Amino acid sequence: MRCAAGGHDAPPSLLARCVWKGALARLVLTLGHSAASGLTALSLALTLAGASVAPAAASELDVLSSPTPSTANYVLDDAKLLSRSAITELTKLAAQIEADTGYRVSVVTLRKLQFETDAFAFADKVIEHWYPTAADGSKKAVLILVKASKEGALVAGPELGKKLGSALMDSISGDNIPTFSEQEKFGEALSSSLRRMQAKLAGQADPGAPTVEVAKSGSTFKSKKETEEKRGSYVTVVGGLLVIAFVVPMVQYYGYVNKGAEEEPVVARGPVKRGAKARK
Repeated sequence: MRCAAGGHDAPPSLLARCVWKGALARLVLTLGHSAASGLTALSLALTLAGASVAPAAASELDVLSSPTPSTANYVLDDAKLLSRSAITELTKLAAQIEADTGYRVSVVTLRKLQFETDAFAFADKVIEHWYPTAADGSKKAVLILVKASKEGALVAGPELGKKLGSALMDSISGDNIPTFSEQEKFGEALSSSLRRMQAKLAGQADPGAPTVEVAKSGSTFKSKKETEEKRGSYVTVVGGLLVIAFVVPMVQYYGYVNKGAEEEPVVARGPVKRGAKARK
């Protein structure tokens, strides 16, 4: 028998049972709505939490997942270090190099290396990602600048690497990038590197690495020559102090001993006669 069918004429036991079932149904319905709302809230919270714990700037992954640069795109400023004018200058230099020689140089900036801490290893990964085959990457190069470590790396395909030469590539990575990066001149670090490559490929004289004066103004590290000179001065000073500390006290002690020996009186004593009495 259904509850609605009994109406007010239904037995008290049936009415009580119907009231209990109705209350139970409302409770189940309420709990169902609460559970659904809770699951929705939990899902939203997890989504937001996942977004908040994601890396703020996964620069390495961004670069490695980026597509091969288009024809007009020579600069990937992932670290946001370069001004608009600096990007324009670098783009013009790289475009001019490619137009004159057929060799393409791409510039990449990063704030920090976290997964691959070696700049050269990361640059190798970038050029292999963009140009998977030897034919594609033979005339290509990638110039990396890392802000946190103030270091750089220049890697090139077989043909372009042979044209540039290992000496120039090492100098750009070891001189131009670190020297200007120490002064926070990231645009100049990259533009001076491109100009050196441009001159080399055009058969012109190499503008050279940054001068010693520039390096000194931007770095607190002493050169090898300065370190050796300072070391020689320290050795001389320490040696002199050691001589004073050991030799001078010995000389003073020797003089004191000799002086005491000279001033000590000498007393002459004759033989002592015992048992003899003087006669009157």
